[in-house]
Parts: sequence; C-alpha cells; structure tokens
Amino acid sequence: MSRDDVCVVIIDDNTAALELFSAALESGGLRIFTATNPAEGIEIVFRERPQIVLTDLVMSGMNGLEVLDRIVAFDPAIDVILITAHYTSESAVEAIRRGAADYLNKPVPISVLKDRIGCLSERVRHRQKAMTTDDSALAHNGFEGMVGRSSTMGELYSRLRRIAPHYRSVLLTGETGTGKELAARALHRLSPVRAGNFVVLNCSAVVETLFESELFGHTRGAFTGADRDKTGLFEHADKGTIFLDEIGDMPLGTQAKLLRVIQNQEVLRVGSLTPRKIDVRVIAATHRDLKAAIARKDFREDLYYRLSMVEIHTPALVERREDLSLLASFFIEKYARQFRKEVSALSQRARILLDHHNWPGNVRELENVIGHGCMMAQAETIDIQDLPEYVRFASSITRVALATAGGNPPEDSFDSHEKRLIADALERAGGNQSQAARALRIGRDALRYKMRKHGLEVPWQAHTGT
Repeated sequence: MSRDDVCVVIIDDNTAALELFSAALESGGLRIFTATNPAEGIEIVFRERPQIVLTDLVMSGMNGLEVLDRIVAFDPAIDVILITAHYTSESAVEAIRRGAADYLNKPVPISVLKDRIGCLSERVRHRQKAMTTDDSALAHNGFEGMVGRSSTMGELYSRLRRIAPHYRSVLLTGETGTGKELAARALHRLSPVRAGNFVVLNCSAVVETLFESELFGHTRGAFTGADRDKTGLFEHADKGTIFLDEIGDMPLGTQAKLLRVIQNQEVLRVGSLTPRKIDVRVIAATHRDLKAAIARKDFREDLYYRLSMVEIHTPALVERREDLSLLASFFIEKYARQFRKEVSALSQRARILLDHHNWPGNVRELENVIGHGCMMAQAETIDIQDLPEYVRFASSITRVALATAGGNPPEDSFDSHEKRLIADALERAGGNQSQAARALRIGRDALRYKMRKHGLEVPWQAHTGT
C-alpha cells in the first residue's frame, strides 16, 4: 500500500469494536493502525501523523476528549472523530469546539462510518491535490458558494462543516458584506434538515408592530386587518432552518418571545391560546456588538447565551486580503458572462488601486465594484476609469501614491507613501486614531490594519479616540 494513501488510526479499548471498524474500512484505500489503549494510540499518532483518528469517548486511563486535546495540540489539521454511546447535541458541540471533526453515536452503522471516513478521505486527497496543482482555479478554492483560499477562510469552512450536523442554534457575527447569509446557507445545506425549508427574515426590515405576526403567525380577528389565519415564519421553517439576519435590531419584547420559542420549540400565534409544536434550527446573524447592546439594555443577555452556544465569525476582507485577487477573478467571470462581455482581467493600475482600497463594505462592495467595472469596460481588461468614482477618489493615500508613481508604481513605492502619510496623520492628530482616520478618509479598523502592516508601534497607538 502506498505511503500516499490516507492514514487512519482507530483507538478503542473494546477489541471487538476495533476489529469491526478496521474490517469495515480496510477496503477503502486506507492505511489503518489500531490501538487498544489511549496512550498507545497517541504514540501511533505522533509516529505516523495520520490524517484521520477515530477514538472512543469512554476509555480507561484517558477519555476521548483528552485524546482529542493531545492530538489537536500536536497537529490541528488531523481530523478526529469521537464515538460515544451517550450522544447529546451539547456534548457534540463541546467536542467540536475543542477541535473534533465529527461525533458519532454508538452503535455506529457501518454505512455511516464508511460515509464519514470516505468524506474526510476525499477532503484529504483534495487538499493534497490542490497543493500540487494550479490552485488559481476557482473550482478548488470555494466552499458552498463562498470563495477564498486564505487560512482564515479555511478555518471558517472547517468550522461550518463540523458544526452543521449538530447545531440547534448558531450566532454568526461579522461586518456587513462578509457573507453571513452564505455561511448560514452552508450550515443548512450540510445539516440533517437540508431537505427542509431555509427561511430568511431580515430583522432590520420589519416594522416593530408586525414582528410577532411575521415570526409566529396570527389568527383571524387577532387585530385590525387580520382577516384570515396566517402561518408565521417559524411554522414555515418547521423541520428546517430559520435565519434571523440582523438579530440586534429585534425589539426587546419580541426577543423575550423568541427565547421561549427556541427553548420550548413551540409557537403561539397572535390571538391564539393553543401552542403549536415545531422542530426548527435557528441561525442568527449580526454586525453589531451584542455584548455592548446587552450593557445598554438593548439586547437580552439570556437570548444572547441561548443563540451563541456556537458563535462563528465571518472575517472582513481586510482580514483576508490574500483572497482579493481570487474574488476579483470570480466576480469578473460572473459579470462578464452576465453582461455578455469579453472582460477577463483587471489592468495593473486597477489591480493596484483595489489592493489599496480599505473595503468598508467587504466582499459585497468588491462584487459591486467589479460588476460596475465589467459593465463599463470597453476592452478585455477593467481599467481605473471603469471603476466607480468613489473608489477612484475615496482614498487620499491611494491618490498620492498613484500620482507620485505615474499610475503604475512598484509595491514598495505604495508602501513608503502609505506609511509616511499614516505617520503624518497620526502625528497631526496627536495620536488620536479616530481623527487620523477621518483625515485620511478611511475607517478606523482600516487605519489599525495599516498601522500593523507598517509596524507603526508608536506611543500614540493606544489612543483610539471616541
């Protein structure tokens, strides 16, 4: 058997279980090692550095979570599957929080075991192939509609994949335009309720007086204008998923009723006395700081902790700048096809300008900019004049750099101008980052990113302003 085959280590103090699992997997093109005690299993992991580890949860000497912790500390890229006869959603989520790839309930059907190991093996082979082939191909750098090959996005994909089979409620956090709805749809598609409805409510777009009717439904005559019974979104999402976008904009009164629905899995239509049982998974999203909202009494603390059993952050574009080129190519291909244009790339000047934009609107803003560029382009490349005016003239840093370098500067020319302009702005602002950011016409987060980028470890860095 080739050393390039996927390596699997199975740890279980039940000899019969070891034999059953290894026999079931031996025909799958895998190198399999087994151990009857956790210490021996960990030694094999350290020696063989497998891609997959299958371990029992309850064992003498060391339990499966301790084994998991040792393996994650050694190599977090190893996929660890825990097996237990005492499955709960809470324990599964806790295991995944600690780095488990999956969590299976005993007795494990052989078909399920083969399927899970097969899926993990395919991902391992895909990663190995991607490392030796042209990784600029878009097909190898996306996940459930999301595009990115940065380590930050790789961590997000892994987290979504691991949480999806088990979650009951999830909180997605991140700036506007970072793809929270795409992440929510990925969780739903990878979950056991993928065949059910995926229902979306944008909380910021609902009139406060209509919230309860929208979410929970109403009976005929419940209020003026209620001329018939109405099914609420939670009932419509029964056996599926409801996505509550911008949950931070939900009124406090509705928050209390939402908490009861999530806890009891039943809804009470407005005007009704009879609750209706439902089975719904809840994904909430916000760009707001909910802990600050809790301190202001604008958001219920008990609802926050109910929603955030699992909290997933979608990174801003400045946190994954290495994905910008890939995203631009993806959107050029999309909009060139949509507009039936021969556009295929960005000019060097346009690429430099986009590289130095601070992207306050994140990926959504980049998509709009590229879509505009494709529509306006008269050649096969998108040039500066094809981009929206606000992008061309928004950043004083970029304008100075372009003017100084004649429109086509080398990278270090940009960097030197950018560093000097930031340092000068900070000095003029007396170290106040908010004032410096306003003077440069960029966001404060972007300013901090650029300060870190240029190593501006100066006394005024601690003064952030208000």
